[in-house]
Amino acid sequence: MSDLTTPAARPANPRFSSGPCAKPPVFTLDSLADAPLGRSHRAAAGKSKLKQAIEETRESLGVPADYRIGIVPGSDTGAYEMAMWSMLGERPVEMVAWESFGAGWVTDAVKQLKLDARVHEADYGQIIDMASLDYDRDVCFTWNGTTSGVRVPSGDVIPADRQGLTLCDATSAAFAMELPWDKLDVVTFSWQKVLGGEAAHGMLILSPRAVERLENYTPAWPLPKVFRLTKGGKLNEGIFEGATINTPSMLCVEDYLQALDWAKKVGGLKGLIDRAEKNFAVVDRFVAAHDWIEFLAETPETRSTTSVCLKFDDDRIAEPDAFAKAVQKRLEKEGVAYDVGAYRDAPAGLRIWCGGTVEAADLEALMPWIEWAFHAELEAQAKAA
Repeated sequence: MSDLTTPAARPANPRFSSGPCAKPPVFTLDSLADAPLGRSHRAAAGKSKLKQAIEETRESLGVPADYRIGIVPGSDTGAYEMAMWSMLGERPVEMVAWESFGAGWVTDAVKQLKLDARVHEADYGQIIDMASLDYDRDVCFTWNGTTSGVRVPSGDVIPADRQGLTLCDATSAAFAMELPWDKLDVVTFSWQKVLGGEAAHGMLILSPRAVERLENYTPAWPLPKVFRLTKGGKLNEGIFEGATINTPSMLCVEDYLQALDWAKKVGGLKGLIDRAEKNFAVVDRFVAAHDWIEFLAETPETRSTTSVCLKFDDDRIAEPDAFAKAVQKRLEKEGVAYDVGAYRDAPAGLRIWCGGTVEAADLEALMPWIEWAFHAELEAQAKAA
């Protein structure tokens, strides 16, 4: 390694994890001082904060006025499973998966709920043809595959006159990509992704069609308390006004409110999308300039601008898994990139978060370090041979 030049610049913030993700650049612990700690979340102060979080989510994302927004337990997983357990089973379902979280929803539908399900799967780096689905069935899919770096390019193929519901896991897409609300009946996400909030809280957004399903269909299976969205055959409106099913962390709520406030200051949804696209462009230029690294997503139109997944492509690499992990460890040891290894079920490589809370300057500083670590590991591999 003596003949390798160590890059001079270093990222000011080396946090490129794909979840929990980097906090907004302006974050400080002092900004959470207004959290009503030691108070009941059902008291006026707590209910006001929770309602504010819902209202500002609607404003920031452009959610239609007749869609309900609720704060629920269990992060995105809890929100999505709550929707599946409460609404599916009324008609056959199309299950779509091109990465590990989508595959998890397939398991829920097929092995747990034992639904009449048709499963569509694609390998990591690929995506299924969304136009091939039967939208008179319910359709379950992820908008952005966090573990594969593959995203739905648009919602154009989803018909407006569909009979089924569309259930969209948008946890790495909300606040970074345009979501076509008229094509989506259930949307879920978690605070710890694009806005860099704290974990354990999920957001559940329901269209009027989803509400109609809840009020006119009762699943054949029992529902635990944390999944119950109706009361007396009607939607429990309190959940969508800040009266959460169980106790939320008011510290996390305050943190989310601060992140939403920062989002407004950088231009709202458009500003956040622009930041993510500029961040992605840094990595895109780097990949284009080096023939030993590629995107895991095979088609440019489906490449995620948030969870950017990369793979090494060089004949000199003897063991891809070991090589990728060694590169990741070098980056972490140097303090220039934390938590950038590929997801455990995904092909070997790197996964770099490029959402709006990351600064483009930090990504610019990181790229030479990836090149350095790549050549350093090749040299170490050659010496060990």
